[in-house]
This record gives sequence, structure tokens and C-alpha cells, in this order.
Amino acid sequence: MNLLVLGGGGREHALVWKISQSPLCERIYCIPGNAGIAEVAECPQISLNDFEAISDFIEKNNIYLTVVGPEQPLVEGIVDFLELRGQKVFGPCKMAAQMEGSKIFAKNLMKKYGIPTAHFGAFTDFEEASKYLDTLEEGKVVVKADGLAAGKGSIVCADLTEAYEALQTMMVEDAFKGAGRRVVIEEFMQGQEASLFVITDGKDYITLPPAQDFKRALDRDMGKNTGGMGSYAPTPVLHKTLQERAIKEIVEPTLEALKKEGIIYRGVLYCGLMVTSKGPKVVEFNCRFGDPETQVVLPLLDNDLVEIFLATVNGELAGFPVKYKNEYAVCVVAASGGYPDAYEKGKKITGLDQLDPDVVVFHAGTKKEGNDIVTNGGRVLAVTATARNLKEAVDKVYANMKKIHFDKMHYRTDIAEKAWKILA
Repeated sequence: MNLLVLGGGGREHALVWKISQSPLCERIYCIPGNAGIAEVAECPQISLNDFEAISDFIEKNNIYLTVVGPEQPLVEGIVDFLELRGQKVFGPCKMAAQMEGSKIFAKNLMKKYGIPTAHFGAFTDFEEASKYLDTLEEGKVVVKADGLAAGKGSIVCADLTEAYEALQTMMVEDAFKGAGRRVVIEEFMQGQEASLFVITDGKDYITLPPAQDFKRALDRDMGKNTGGMGSYAPTPVLHKTLQERAIKEIVEPTLEALKKEGIIYRGVLYCGLMVTSKGPKVVEFNCRFGDPETQVVLPLLDNDLVEIFLATVNGELAGFPVKYKNEYAVCVVAASGGYPDAYEKGKKITGLDQLDPDVVVFHAGTKKEGNDIVTNGGRVLAVTATARNLKEAVDKVYANMKKIHFDKMHYRTDIAEKAWKILA
């Protein structure tokens, strides 16, 4: 069968890479793709905003299943659009995608159904939000843009002064182009974060190995929030007992809550969790695979991913046998100088042909110029290594990172270090 992946980042490269391994896959396309994806799939240059053109392409090229990677088209209703035309698509509908598209929607759902999360207030007015800050005790708080902000709409504020500044940035200066006109202000949760992917057909579900993402730009969790500078899986932060608790207290109640609200959620539900002293709590929900967690979770999956997608869209996940490799995977992101702030593009990338054969490079912000691959985004490459133990995987990925070069390239050198104390 012919398959289509929508998106052009590292997550989509990982999806294309895994899908292409399926014996069910005859031909694979990716819109719009990138330089790395183009080595595996055909990449027609169609805008992700042009649902009509995408649907026409699906029909013309006899695409059996479309997999939606990024959140924006999901929130804007591409699944509804394609399904109305009788086209099979993996991903949640527009109403279900509110779980990521609106922090306020998700927080109110959790509050209504008693799903553990941080205490919060939701606001559409700057003055009201400011007054709410006046009622809080001095200390850390988190200010979140209600809408989509490319993974950068959550600001951890060391004190109330920083919180006022965050409100000003979001609600008055409109730094996130409309996404921050409504905000959530919530308590700061102490603990370690973990990411749990749930794939559901609206009735039943499966889970993938838990991962840990590293959002801050610099080592030791310093610097600004980014879309993610690296990840590893499985993470001992969410060990088997805690994962079972998260499923019982968060995953299953959330899926049931959605049903009670009349929402059929079909696709990936990304559960961003904080493992606190009182157990796991929800930091956020996303309506798609995470980036760069997908780049470590899929290499550990010992199933045919296409079979999972088909079982999901056909409502046949009940009893699906999920298998994982007994390994660890570590991913390190190579970013452009200046990211997540202003950065330059067009820097020639070298060394990709020098890497170990069992190390996988997932392209994110790249494009082809003549015979060269050059940078074309903030997060440029996601380099993934797997091994039987975590230290070996870490050593392998960093040994290969040293072989890759482009002007002003930077990456974190401490990915997965948080796991050492737990595994010791």
C-alpha cells in the first residue's frame, strides 16, 4: 500500500524511517519532508495549510493511509477534512486535538474529572491575570500560552516579578502571535518530567516505552525553553510501578473523560508527566508524537508500525501484542547557533557519511543545495544511538556527534545524565 506522512521535522523523519521498514509499505511520500526524508520518501512540495491540495494528492496517488505528524494541521481539523472525503488518516479529530490546541480546555477537563495536575487559574484578560498573581505566595510559578507556540509557550518563572513579565510578553506584546492572548497560570511542580505515548482507537489503547525529554537549550537545564534538545528511553523516572499508576490515575480517566464529553479520541495522546513526591501529575497533553521522543521510542518498538496505525484507524487495537526491544535509545539534537532565538540558515553540514552504521540521523531543519545538505531550521539534526545499556548508548551517540560539523553548531552534552542516580 502507499502511505503518506505529513510534516518535515525529525519526528516525521523517524515516522518515515519506521514506516518504510514495513512489508506493507509499497511506496511512501512525505509532505513537505526535508533533505533526510527525501532519501527515503518522495517529498512533494505542498503546503501543510492546503488541505484541498493534500487531499487531491492522496486521491491521485492512491494513498491508503495518511499519518499526520505536527500539531498545527491536527488542531486546524485536517483529520475531519480528509475523513469527510473518505480518506483514511491516523490522528485525532479537531475536537479531540483541543487537548493540545487549548491548555485551558485540557486543564478544565482535568479539573472536572479529578485527573492529577497542577493547581491553576485560566485568564483571557491581562488585568485579571495580574490580580491573580497578587493572590499567590512568592515563589516559582509557570505561565503557559493557551494555544500552540512551537513548544516554547511555557515559561517557568522564578518569582512573581518574572511571572508579571511573562504575562506582559504573552498577553500584551503578543510574542506568540495569538497563542498567548489566553493564558494558564499554574503552580510549579517539583520533580522530574517523563513522556508517555498512548495510542488509542477510541475504545482501547496501547502504550509505548516512556521517554524523558530535555527542553532547555543548555546543559544542566539552563537557558531558554526549546522544542527539545534530546531524549532517551526507556526512562527509569517512570519505572514499571509508576507507569502502571500513571495509566490507572491519568491515562484511563482521561480517555474515559473524553468519551463522557462526547469526544472520540483516535491517534496518539502524548502525556507529559511530572513525577512528584505524591506521584505522577499531568504537565500537558499533546495530540501527536513528541519531538525528539519519537526518535528514541520508535527504534525500540519491535512491531510493524503500519500494523499499529491500521489497527488504530480501524478500531481494532483490543489485544494488540506490543513488543519492545530490550535496549536503550539516546537522541541528541544538533541545533543552529542562537537557537531558540535568531539563527542563520544555509550552513553546510559535513560528517554525516562518517557515522557508525548503527547510528541513525533524523533530519529536522535541513535542505539540499546542489550536492550539499545545509541547515534550514533551529533544530537541525537528531542523532540516535541504541545499545543494551544506557551508558553504552550515551557514549555511542556522543562519539558520533563529534563527527558532525556545521558553523555554530551546538548541542547539549548531558542528555540522559539524570538517569545515572536512579540506575546506580
